[in-house]
Amino acid sequence: MAVKKISIAALFSRLQEVHPDLREISAGDVVVANWVRLKCRYGCQAYGRHLGCPPYSPTPEETQRVLEEYRVGVIARFEAVADPAFPPQRLHHHLWGSINAVHETIFQLERSAFLAGYYKAFGFNALPCTFCETCIPEEREGAIDLTEVRSCRHKNKVRPSMEASGIDVFATLERAGCDLAVLDSYSKGVALFGLVLLD
Repeated sequence: MAVKKISIAALFSRLQEVHPDLREISAGDVVVANWVRLKCRYGCQAYGRHLGCPPYSPTPEETQRVLEEYRVGVIARFEAVADPAFPPQRLHHHLWGSINAVHETIFQLERSAFLAGYYKAFGFNALPCTFCETCIPEEREGAIDLTEVRSCRHKNKVRPSMEASGIDVFATLERAGCDLAVLDSYSKGVALFGLVLLD
């Protein structure tokens, strides 16, 4: 028995009820590159401290293979609001509320697509997870075994970030027709993006 799905156009309208700022992209236009995770390993203070981030997230090779199993995706854009209690150098805490909104919304978009018959729907977030004040790897000495991922307190909602999975976010957004630039100051307004794959 075939799964009944609504059309992509109807699904897109339904998803815009969850989050209005969406843009469709072909799964083939999502760019994956090996260098991206080096930015996590050598540029992010949260490296190895969150289950949605390396080394726990999918590798670029895994992400590329997964993308081949999808036709389209939706990119969700969010305007970030900074918390002035934290300096921009502590980006994760500086944007905590906005990151949390991205993660919750991507989960809801994925769920809405699933309920509309797109059972393969899968979301990718931006930046490290914020569902908990501290993540399991932060609470333990050294790296944790991948089997400990089952201890995640929000296993049903945690999804990897795009960059943690090797997705070149800038190149992907460019292919989707988004107007973007590298910011030289957080005062210029930060936009965050998430992705939900569909088939």
